[in-house]
Amino acid sequence: MKKNIALLAGGYSGEYVISIQTAKTIEQNIDGDLYNTYKILVTRDGWWHETAKGQKIAVDKNDFSLTINGQKINFDAVFIAIHGTPGEDGRIQGYLDMIQVPYTTCNAIVSALTFNKSYCNKVVKAFNVVNISNSVHLIKGEPYSVGTILEQLQLPMFVKPNESGSSLGVSKVKSVEELLPAIEKAFKEDNQVLIEEFIEGRELTIGVYKVNGYLHTLPPTEIVSKNEFFDYEAKYTPGVTSEITPAPIPEAIREQLETKAAQLYRQLNCRGVVRMDFILQTGTNKLFFLEVNTMPGQSENSIVPQQVRASGLSLKEFYGALIEDCLNNAG
Repeated sequence: MKKNIALLAGGYSGEYVISIQTAKTIEQNIDGDLYNTYKILVTRDGWWHETAKGQKIAVDKNDFSLTINGQKINFDAVFIAIHGTPGEDGRIQGYLDMIQVPYTTCNAIVSALTFNKSYCNKVVKAFNVVNISNSVHLIKGEPYSVGTILEQLQLPMFVKPNESGSSLGVSKVKSVEELLPAIEKAFKEDNQVLIEEFIEGRELTIGVYKVNGYLHTLPPTEIVSKNEFFDYEAKYTPGVTSEITPAPIPEAIREQLETKAAQLYRQLNCRGVVRMDFILQTGTNKLFFLEVNTMPGQSENSIVPQQVRASGLSLKEFYGALIEDCLNNAG
């Protein structure tokens, strides 16, 4: 008998459009012979499923069900495809935990931790697995001064919203005059801001996932942007960025990347597929940790689908493995 899978898309952040693209790829590659997939749009105005005839059916949030043509539909598992809040920061996961419906991503606590870049950096630093750039964490309403920041960090530096994805509100600051406007720009996206020293080097990213208790690393990707950095335009405008999969790096570096990513996945207690971003520092070949994406973009040309295909798997096989692992480990 086919399992009912809810595919959650949308969300409340500026990444709504990217989430819709991710969900489209996932929906097209979930095996229809094995699963009934119901895409559910999550917006601030409501959660709803649109039928083939265009009818909008509201989700009953008491038990996360749909009633279509008088028939009640409960879900065996939820495939979360929401970037940003509430699908990447642990809020949806907490709700699903309470009503005991399994889902494909990290749990609520891990999602919340990794979504907060500053707190995640502090935890990762304590693991002593990988290097972390020096940083300053600002909270809206709490006093700060440019002078104090410059005493702690060297230029150039990145200023970014602490809890945001897709590089929204991120600036690379090269001079003192640019710092305050960059902080104000980041505060427009979030109530917390992270300021990090710039690490010169190559940007590498690697997908990691666990199925049946076995950890898999995907072939890493090198990101080469024509822009100053891998910003929103570089991520989503064709031709601005080269994403090279597998990354043209020495075998020893690749092994180090895989080992460190796997260690972090285990120590952070991740679940499902995550993507970890690193900088390979020029001159030293030291790996610096950037962030963990617990809901990595999966539109057709996104990095994780590239890595899946490079590993020899089809997206149908990959998503099927994630769903089956979720179903088998429910409860």
